[in-house]
Amino acid sequence: MSAISGTENLRTRVGISLGALVLALVWAAPNIMDVNKLPWWPTKSKMTMGLDIQGGLHLVMRVDIEGALKVETTRLSAELPIELERDKVSGVRGTVGDALRGEITLEGAPAAQVSKFVTDRYGNTFNVASAEGNTTKLEYSELHVRDFSKRMVEQGINTIRNRIDEFGVAEPSISAQGDDRILVQLPGIQDAANAKELINKTARLDFMIVDTTVGTAEIQGLIETAEKDGGFKLGGDMKYSAYVDKLNEALKGKIPANTLVLFEKAENAESLEAGRIPYLLKTTEMVTGDTLTDAHVAPGEYGNPVVSFTFNAVGTRLFGDLTRRNNKQYMAIVLDKVVKSAPVINEPITGGRGQITLGGGRDYNKQLNEAKLISMALKSGALPAALEQLEERTVGPSLGADAIAQGAKGAMVAAAFVFIFMFGFYRSFGMLANLALGLNLAATLAVLSALGATLTLPGIAGLALGLGISVDSSVIIFERIKEEMAKGLTMAQAIREGFDRAMSSIFDANLVSIAVCLVLMYYGTGPVRGFAITLVTGLVITLFTAVFFTRSLLDLLVLKWKLNPSIKW
Repeated sequence: MSAISGTENLRTRVGISLGALVLALVWAAPNIMDVNKLPWWPTKSKMTMGLDIQGGLHLVMRVDIEGALKVETTRLSAELPIELERDKVSGVRGTVGDALRGEITLEGAPAAQVSKFVTDRYGNTFNVASAEGNTTKLEYSELHVRDFSKRMVEQGINTIRNRIDEFGVAEPSISAQGDDRILVQLPGIQDAANAKELINKTARLDFMIVDTTVGTAEIQGLIETAEKDGGFKLGGDMKYSAYVDKLNEALKGKIPANTLVLFEKAENAESLEAGRIPYLLKTTEMVTGDTLTDAHVAPGEYGNPVVSFTFNAVGTRLFGDLTRRNNKQYMAIVLDKVVKSAPVINEPITGGRGQITLGGGRDYNKQLNEAKLISMALKSGALPAALEQLEERTVGPSLGADAIAQGAKGAMVAAAFVFIFMFGFYRSFGMLANLALGLNLAATLAVLSALGATLTLPGIAGLALGLGISVDSSVIIFERIKEEMAKGLTMAQAIREGFDRAMSSIFDANLVSIAVCLVLMYYGTGPVRGFAITLVTGLVITLFTAVFFTRSLLDLLVLKWKLNPSIKW
């Protein structure tokens, strides 16, 4: 019974090993061959070369949080008296003190009533600094300032990412740097002037009513005909804005007057080129987003996430009229000509405040993610914090084409040396170690490609170090096996004892290295983080390739096939 169990266990381990090898090769293939010509290939994801390898545009932008705080304070000082009036607390006047600290003085009504209203409605936003007679003084809470600053940076990142997606740069790096800065790196970009103009332009947000008189299938047919007759399509040199303009020009007379076609990215599509949903929108039934003052995710009536939004006085009137005329119709939220969502207007929204409820039937996390996306889209057109360009560098590859070619040649020579050495020193065992090393490289590339990682020079260093550690693990195991064979054990016994005795050393060493990498990933940025990510990926994979994979093949050769592979001359 035990023999059968052992055979089944070996068969399972060999199956896992070979399956891992095939998956690694399939997922790593896009990095070394053009799989776009193979529509049946399961993945097209590959690593992107970083700015230091292929050059590009490097920008550092500062988010004007102070300016946004001043605007926010001024807005709230005007809106609080209006809201108090709705709450039957009349005669209140609002004045601004230190706008950066959110100091607002409300006068004209009993301080107790005003304080209670502010605490109930704006408890997370304001602290009541003082309340005496008919005067109430407010100031921002520390939590609100931190949250506001974070939201402004996120809004800036989201807006810039929308700009860059339009420009068509593959795998840009856009990340927060410190409390108020955004680092933008665009590898491989050539037209730096247009890219900067695109990043710095103002976001355009519109609320537009969907024209449902023409079905989606009919619209799709008109689009396909227009593309075929006009000889154009989205992708390549034609960016989204130019495509939309050309398409709507071609559709004139074929779609109702005062309408245009815009698109929403399909839920599981990587880009608009990969999958898009057309909408026919009315250009005469719309409200621009410059009157929107705030948008955030909030719990709905049944605890599900909803998107709450607020308009200023002008927006309140315009949006109220729009929703009253088009009650029960679909309203598209359009950011820079891209439809972000198209909810139904359940009832006229006349009070300047509204909610977007999300479709049911999905788990909470999916609804929350959609709510955050819509909220961010709304905020991208509401009170955008100004972006100031602090640093600009149009850089070439750090090493240059000749140096990169020499480095690639050196890497191949070093790899060949390692392969020859392992075979020469450990014979058949060395060939298995070389196979494990190849699997390690392929699996590392596969994982990084699946994660959409950007490969930089420090990342290459981390990759090389991970492969060196993988070889080191194989050497430790093989030396243990040689020691056990010197004691007179059979090959099968020596393999078992060698792996068991070497495992603790390999695991402890890799675990400590992984812990260090995790610290670097958490606290590091840019090159340090890139080095840590590639290294930790290689270390984790080493525990599989150098231990599990190699032992499975050795057990197959010795226990199953009864071979006696050589480990030394």
